[in-house]
Amino acid sequence: MQDHLLFDRPLVEKYDRPGPRYTSYPTAPQFHTAFAEDDYRAAAERSNRAETPKPLSVYVHIPFCKSLCYYCACNKIITHNTERAAEYLAWLKEEIAVQGALFDEGRRMTQLHLGGGTPTYLSNAQLGELMASLDAAFHFAPPAEREFSLEVDPRTVTPEQIHELHDLGFNRLSFGVQDFDLDVQKAVNRVQSEEDVVALVQAARKAGFESVSVDLIYGLPLQTVASFDATLEKIIALRPDRIATYSYAHLPELFKAQRLIRPEDMPPPERKLELLELTIRRLTAAGYVYIGMDHFALPEDELTLARENGTLQRNFQGYSTHADCDMIGLGITSIGKVGDTYSQNVKETAQYQHRLGEGRLAVFRGYRLSEDDRLRRDVINALMCHNRIDFAAIEAEHGIVFRDYFADALEALQEMADDGLVAIREHEIELLPAGRLMMRNAAMAFDAYLAHSKGRYSRTV
Repeated sequence: MQDHLLFDRPLVEKYDRPGPRYTSYPTAPQFHTAFAEDDYRAAAERSNRAETPKPLSVYVHIPFCKSLCYYCACNKIITHNTERAAEYLAWLKEEIAVQGALFDEGRRMTQLHLGGGTPTYLSNAQLGELMASLDAAFHFAPPAEREFSLEVDPRTVTPEQIHELHDLGFNRLSFGVQDFDLDVQKAVNRVQSEEDVVALVQAARKAGFESVSVDLIYGLPLQTVASFDATLEKIIALRPDRIATYSYAHLPELFKAQRLIRPEDMPPPERKLELLELTIRRLTAAGYVYIGMDHFALPEDELTLARENGTLQRNFQGYSTHADCDMIGLGITSIGKVGDTYSQNVKETAQYQHRLGEGRLAVFRGYRLSEDDRLRRDVINALMCHNRIDFAAIEAEHGIVFRDYFADALEALQEMADDGLVAIREHEIELLPAGRLMMRNAAMAFDAYLAHSKGRYSRTV
């Protein structure tokens, strides 16, 4: 699989520009407050009446952390007052009950993801309460059909607790490592030992987790090629099933926490590309397969197999092997996708509690897709998941002539074709090995809103 990704430094530099990550299309800047609670309820009812109702996927946002990681741009609440988390959990149960009533009992929940913040800020007993509420409201699918995951801060759990998490029903874990170098850890206020991470990964394997993932970040303060190479070597020795390597976006003007990073500690811009090139070279040499969008997986991992057999999916939770689901977002800021709509919850806990206290949904904005939106979403998903667009498949699904409908997009892609990044053939578009890192750039050619969007985006490479 190594020949399916090439790093061409001049071309990477040329195309490294801001752009969406396309966890949805249209993207979040198009969401609007005219989409209200009644629109969401109507979408849920339509989804129940579908000829074949989709299985359910649930995302739960746990915003609490006990300490501030300076690089973090997530929505979080820094507190040692665990009563706040207990109160939040009580309101989560209220939302679960309200949302669960909208979906027919015959539908089953096949996918769950807990994100943060720090999901393991909650005790295992509290997580057990949460799981019981979710099962009662959304009806868990049989264990063999589930993809239940959570993000784990290695500083917050013990190996014994890892076994308990598996007993609660989770079968996938993602450990936030970021970097093993102590100087880098101190610079971002996230110190955790290599020994603790190793012990937790070993415990996850012993407990029977089906997939263990590790998150890394490149471009952090004080990182060097040599220091990050040492981190990669240690991660490769751990042999996690999946590795996510995220590019750090330093935007202190937008995120207060990042102002605590000393400017003189930030690596020069060219360092990030050196670190990316190093990461690709080390991970592919170690046998990992590039899935797309920062993600690598072992050849036998289900993500790799899904990419090869054409069943890979992408949604707000990232890449998935499961069939397209109706996705329900729970907790503050959470985003969902039900039927032909997207929705997002309120961002403040006071608003969240007020709405739920009135028996209302926490949804405050969203979007209903048009026929053109659904068409472009399918095209972009084909690129992001399968590296190619089959004109005939799109034409059959949407009743268009691809080359006529997307004449402007094909023209926009010509520069990438001239640079050897994409191949535009008679009946398909394919991302070539040198273009797979620029899949977001290729997707942008099909985005009807991008030219007028006011959104702030990370860089595409």
